Amino acid sequence: MKTKIKFTLLLLTIVFSGMNQTVLAQSHFKIGTSKVNEMKISGTSTFHDWTMKTASFSGKAAFNIDSENQITKLSAIEFNLPVLTLKSGQKKLDKNAYKALKTDQFKEILYKQVSAEVMSFSNSKFHIKTAGKLTISGVTKDVVIDLYCFVNKDGSISCEGNYPINMSDYNVAAPVFMGGVMKTGDAIKLEFSFLFEKS
Repeated sequence: MKTKIKFTLLLLTIVFSGMNQTVLAQSHFKIGTSKVNEMKISGTSTFHDWTMKTASFSGKAAFNIDSENQITKLSAIEFNLPVLTLKSGQKKLDKNAYKALKTDQFKEILYKQVSAEVMSFSNSKFHIKTAGKLTISGVTKDVVIDLYCFVNKDGSISCEGNYPINMSDYNVAAPVFMGGVMKTGDAIKLEFSFLFEKS
């Protein structure tokens, strides 16, 4: 009887110890105010290429990090981009872009992960494939976005990546200028660079 009790206690100790290690391995992060943080949208037009960018956005993530400082899992990630913070340096372009993105109704571009898989590790960077929901102008689409992440010595995590978007998929009409003489292309690219700091 005593032997069974000891065995049961030992088994419970192992189980709870493993659970505790799993909890400790997961860390929560948020995007801080680092100068490396940047999100930009770029595209083409009948006259020239254009870019709008911002450093004003927020986001959070939950990574599982092992004892060797390796990313073993990305449990969650999301970001919130206020559209009106995007600037090109050209007021007319900005105004038409805001109008096309319906900022009077929809103020933010949002992304929320549904699932993720750590694909590979190369040149000190982890390639993580995320599947999630991207919302632009009130329209939400299922997307797959690749992240490339690096664990810094201070425990923060740098992530970067890009994602091609067709504006028409989100019911966004390509902005036009000069009475229709200048028109932007339907295809744009969302590029980002985040520094996640422990929250």
